[in-house]
Amino acid sequence: MSNIEDAALTSQTVSSGNPAQGKPGIGVLPYQALTAMLRAGEISASIEIQPAQIQPASLDLRLGRYAYRVRASFLPGSNGTVMDRVAQMDGFPPLDLSEGAVLERGCVYVVELLEQVKLPPNVVGLANPKSSTGRLDVLTRLITDRCTVFDQIERGYAGKLYVEIAPQTFSIVARQGSRLNQVRFQRGVSTRGAAVAAGELQRLYDEGQLVNTGPERQPIRDNLVPATIDLKGAGDSRIIGYRAKRNADKIDIDKVAAYAPEIFWEPIPRPADAALILDPDEFYILATAEEVGVPFDLAAEMVPYYTRSGEYRVHYAGFFDPGFGWRDGRAQGSRAVLEVRSHEVPFMLEHGQIVGWLRYERMAMLPERTYGTGLKSNYQNQGLALAKHFKPFAR
Repeated sequence: MSNIEDAALTSQTVSSGNPAQGKPGIGVLPYQALTAMLRAGEISASIEIQPAQIQPASLDLRLGRYAYRVRASFLPGSNGTVMDRVAQMDGFPPLDLSEGAVLERGCVYVVELLEQVKLPPNVVGLANPKSSTGRLDVLTRLITDRCTVFDQIERGYAGKLYVEIAPQTFSIVARQGSRLNQVRFQRGVSTRGAAVAAGELQRLYDEGQLVNTGPERQPIRDNLVPATIDLKGAGDSRIIGYRAKRNADKIDIDKVAAYAPEIFWEPIPRPADAALILDPDEFYILATAEEVGVPFDLAAEMVPYYTRSGEYRVHYAGFFDPGFGWRDGRAQGSRAVLEVRSHEVPFMLEHGQIVGWLRYERMAMLPERTYGTGLKSNYQNQGLALAKHFKPFAR
């Protein structure tokens, strides 16, 4: 792990709480706890795990060799295994990913991951797509044998991990070793996480450590921090988002800055009335009006679907590592990019409308690595941005 530069963590840079640097407490497990799980065999893999997979508070998961195209999404159920359900769903013969293969949009695939786990009884795993995966409108959901919910590894689970992949807008090329989703582990808490106390959350919010808001700040509700939509264009930008084009070329999930964006995306100019109508079954890339920050002793999750905001979904990839957008004790420089889909009916968004909610959780201990500090983090200091696979739009 020595090729990953240490982040400088001091008492002056930590916002609150000051989790101990020794034995992990309650909360999300950081980088050094993940490496300890590797040494203890609680996380293992059929092909050696690479240092670059270990993020400040999460682990990137890699596709195995075979993908099984199935007739429908499924959960194995408390008495079923994933491969039994694959056979039931007409998933054989498999698609060989060893040299790369196309996963077609509109289809559902199940892939065994290279990683597996043997979790202690007080640790739970929670998964989500990587940011780059979500920005391609590729839905991924982790499943395990005998599971009854997606994206969760139960306490004490020992066995293989699988991912369900459903490209929605673009067909993709993937191969053994491609990283589409990630998992974080929480110790000694419910799956809702080690929530920050209401009074402490309000203080951090008031100090600008969580979001950098304008004068018309929305209140915290249900211990969730509101995030609003930018439809005026940050700074002097004339573009407020992008709409995906249908029937575009396929995208190789492992290529960076390889594709001309105009083939895949239509820029959305700043509307005169600062409003945007979302059409059903269309996919949009938008951004929050606020700059979002995650102090080093916290992690954050964007609630992907919250009916109080409207009948649409934001943010497939809803996890923010500690250090995202946080510098010099405040949130600055990084907006949350939103992957947005309307459900069934057109829905109008207006500038400043709440479109998502951020849930902040305690880290079990201070991480030795933080987002954007010596880690080549793709989306630190981001504004409105497409996935890393695309070149910049020509000005």
